Amino acid sequence: MSIECTVFVVDPDTSLRESLSRQIRGAGWQARFADSAQEFLAQPRLAQACCLLVELRLPGLSGLELQQRVLDRVEMPVIFMSREADIPATVRAMKAGASEFLTKPLGAAETVAAIADALQTSRSALRQRAQQQAFEQRLQSLSLREREVMQLVVTGHLNKQVAAHLGISEVTVKVHRGKMMRKMRADSFADLVNMTVFRTSAERAREYHAAAAAQHPY
Repeated sequence: MSIECTVFVVDPDTSLRESLSRQIRGAGWQARFADSAQEFLAQPRLAQACCLLVELRLPGLSGLELQQRVLDRVEMPVIFMSREADIPATVRAMKAGASEFLTKPLGAAETVAAIADALQTSRSALRQRAQQQAFEQRLQSLSLREREVMQLVVTGHLNKQVAAHLGISEVTVKVHRGKMMRKMRADSFADLVNMTVFRTSAERAREYHAAAAAQHPY
């Protein structure tokens, strides 16, 4: 594991934080600690693989409330921990996307494994975000006509159908299509379709997190 991975721990228990610090740093990750949700939220957001290990019951904002506050941080999976985890709280946490729910006292192997899984999820989310940003930049480079051609092509329209729909010649469609493929850096039609499918999936994920946050505004 790269040291460019950070594990945030939010728990008022000093002895627990010290124990987790040894485990986290021993696994090769960075560790950052906070006594409360408010203290954590005051820290800057990181553009690297990370996860949040949080106590369910915190002074001030609870762990569940903190989870709702960071739902937009898809690159930061949340792991809950508690001595007294009731079923409704556990269900609510998992429905909101919690990566794991650990019971105290924490087992070292179980904790490290949960963190490793969460960091792997974080790296995947960061890769997807980078791909999405690259796609959006390429999309912005298209002319209006090239974008119109792309929208029709990826929905299965043939060149002659695109030409008829846009009121241009089939030769002109081929020219726009060629430029569009180069700007989008698509090696094939299938590659172009995969790009648009990925974008749609990313948009749905953002909508899901926005809806979840709206259901529990804190």
